[in-house]
Amino acid sequence: MASTEDISFGYLLNDVTLLFRKHFDRRAVKFGLTRAQWRATKMLYHREGLRQTELAEYLEMEPIAVGRVIDRLQAAGFVERRADPKDRRAWRLYTTEQARVIIDDMELIARDLRKDSTRGIDYDELQQALAVIGRIKDNLLALEQLPGEAAQST
Repeated sequence: MASTEDISFGYLLNDVTLLFRKHFDRRAVKFGLTRAQWRATKMLYHREGLRQTELAEYLEMEPIAVGRVIDRLQAAGFVERRADPKDRRAWRLYTTEQARVIIDDMELIARDLRKDSTRGIDYDELQQALAVIGRIKDNLLALEQLPGEAAQST
């Protein structure tokens, strides 16, 4: 009798992610933003004044990788770093006017890509699929809490 561990799905999830990124990047190229840069910009737009470490937590990325994204966004004029008035060692991140004027256009690109990628899939099907993927994510996150992933079957 087959069980869930007999179904290989990791490559499929990876392929979907790569394709989503590729198509998003193609559509957003006119704004000069990658998907990672867009995610950071959108997060900062909704949460102005985050520290880089806070942004990394929200994006579930390593702080050094977020630092590179912010460096590129700052160089392109989409984000600015301001000194934290309570901590001279820290910087707060803010979107610029240049970023704020493209937010609606970028949201439309993301929405249209979601629409195109879910063609033929109804709302309830997608909700169920996302719930299952969310549970898989939770299971994988729980593995990080185990010392050396010692909970592997022996």
